[in-house]
Amino acid sequence: MHNREAKRATYIAAWLDGLLGCAKVVVGVLVGSAALVADGIHSFSDLVTDGFVLAATHYGRQGPDHDHHYGHGRIETLATLLLGSVLIFVAGGIAWSSLQRLLGGTEIAAPGLWAMLLALAALLAKEWLFHYTMRIARRVKSKLLEANAWHSRSDVLSTAVVLVALIGAQFGFGWLDAVAAVIVGLLVGKVGWDLLWESARELVDTALPADAQQQMHQVALEVPGVEGVHDLRTRQSAGHAIVDLHVVVGPRISVSEAHEIGNEVSRRLRLAYPALSDVTFHIDPEDDAGEGDPSRFPGLPLRPEVTSALDARWNHHPAWRNLTHLELHYLDGKVSVALVIAGATDTSPQRLASQLKAQAEDIGWLGQVEVLYETRGASPH
Repeated sequence: MHNREAKRATYIAAWLDGLLGCAKVVVGVLVGSAALVADGIHSFSDLVTDGFVLAATHYGRQGPDHDHHYGHGRIETLATLLLGSVLIFVAGGIAWSSLQRLLGGTEIAAPGLWAMLLALAALLAKEWLFHYTMRIARRVKSKLLEANAWHSRSDVLSTAVVLVALIGAQFGFGWLDAVAAVIVGLLVGKVGWDLLWESARELVDTALPADAQQQMHQVALEVPGVEGVHDLRTRQSAGHAIVDLHVVVGPRISVSEAHEIGNEVSRRLRLAYPALSDVTFHIDPEDDAGEGDPSRFPGLPLRPEVTSALDARWNHHPAWRNLTHLELHYLDGKVSVALVIAGATDTSPQRLASQLKAQAEDIGWLGQVEVLYETRGASPH
């Protein structure tokens, strides 16, 4: 639905830009007005950008595929970059030729009533198109369509300058025509530069504003079970936002509970920020903010190595032979273990844990040792 609205607005803009461009260039040549011809070229440049918008809207709104896992939104960004480049090129040509005409002292004849009426009609039509396109751009949340709307507004401003120049030329101030053409060129260049700047910022993954990031941080912190949030990062793509963050939860909760807490963080962020297209969360059992990427540092042993090392120390101990479940907790740079033992003995869990810990004191990575007795028909205690 949104895609159809965006295309309809762009098709209307293309027809209007084509008609106005032809009319301005033809009338400008007939009456000898460089400003009106320049404004016509500006309208034709709008027609080129309309083509960019149509292509980018069609391909940029497609979903992810096997080659583009994050969708095709950057196509819109690239099209905006090309659009800005075209405008700057056109602006330079208009300004240079008009400046040469001004310095050369070329005589400008009175343009006549029809040229002024055409400029007025073009001004009103482009102002209507600006409001119409901007309304749809905000509804479908398309930065590219919004940029095209502002391009139409630049046409309004340039046509207003041309209209003033035509009126001045009608009353004998012919030099105003060349001055107006230079101003039009500068206006077109300004629009092109703005589009280049915004799309370039997006291509280099510029983050969302600081206040938006802080609000996202607060939304995540308010989820029950979240003990901290760090490494929250954002970037933008074709009017959408992407965020990834680390969520700190209790170190002893289950994997499934921790994952559901992360899911709830994702839900609340999407609810608070509808422009979010992708949320990635990483669950942390302890706050490791500022410690850097853990993949760059030596890791702790995983379960096969842990059980092998413990079996080498405890294989003759009755408690180890009666083991029913072994929990591993990677905390504070150590591997803490919790052993669930079938059947209770006269030895207290704390004393048994101390004995086991003493028999494995040569293992540098071993943290706390905890023992729980499991009796038939009862939970571990």
